[in-house]
Amino acid sequence: MVQGGPVVQIGVILLSILGLWIGARLLVDAVVRLARRFGLSDLTIGLTIVAMGTSTPELAVSVDAALKGVGDIAVANVLGSNIYNLAFILGVISLLKVIPVAESLVRRDGVALLASTLAGGIAVLNLQVTRVEGVLLTGAFVAYTAYLLRTNQSDSAVPTGQALSEAGVPRPVTERVAFRGRDVVLLVGGLAIVLVSGDFMVAAASELARGAGISEWVIGGTIVAAGTSTPEFAVSLVAIQRGSLGVSVGNVVGSNIYNVTGILGVAAVVRPLAVSGLALETVAWLAGISLLMVAALWTKRELSRKEGALFASSEVVRWILGISGLLG
Repeated sequence: MVQGGPVVQIGVILLSILGLWIGARLLVDAVVRLARRFGLSDLTIGLTIVAMGTSTPELAVSVDAALKGVGDIAVANVLGSNIYNLAFILGVISLLKVIPVAESLVRRDGVALLASTLAGGIAVLNLQVTRVEGVLLTGAFVAYTAYLLRTNQSDSAVPTGQALSEAGVPRPVTERVAFRGRDVVLLVGGLAIVLVSGDFMVAAASELARGAGISEWVIGGTIVAAGTSTPEFAVSLVAIQRGSLGVSVGNVVGSNIYNVTGILGVAAVVRPLAVSGLALETVAWLAGISLLMVAALWTKRELSRKEGALFASSEVVRWILGISGLLG
């Protein structure tokens, strides 16, 4: 428990967000070098390692909330992060520059995004996620990851300049990077920072919600969700600055798939999750945003500035409705 008034709780949340971002970046950088050491292509690394690495804060927060028996924060964090990723992060990125998208990304990962959203929605429909459902979701996560790794060979055939690096910089897919002893320290240190920050964020968010009369579901789906999504935002911003526009979409879509399958699944396996009726409204909102985003990317193979502005505005509206108590 984090003692203190609202100002202290907000301060702890802000510091936790900073810790989650720093820890996730250290962890991602170290794991990417480890993956390259074993010859994985940059594209495969981006769709698996980077996406999972930037979702580490969501994993830490949701599992910690599950252990504490705070199912609303555990599930709201996952669903809220996914909405925030699609609507706000991609929306803001597209305002900076129109995002062109490869057809293969839309067809394969867009379908996987919709399927994972549907699976997560079905699991939450009865206001609880059981261990059996958690195992099934985790199994889907493992299957999807295995599929991406099996296609690693074909990904390696992507011409130089089309490959994905952790910083969004094109580089030869055949390049191997040495995994040094320092990287072990960065990996362990990054993981420790993420876990500690996640624990403080859950505690502070819970106290803030109780003190302010705001439901834990709303806090988990807005403030906590935005905080745990800072690594995705950082990677997407770096990618667009380096000219690797497709990485912005790939990072977000991949993270969303892992959030619903891997993170929600693991959290439910750790401890079955019970949620409030507000979950149904959030599931409906996520399903709508996911459908609209995939449709927007599918039709023109890009996300325009106008579309990005609409998506980003929808997230602002969701926050206002949630905090005012008009939406879960």
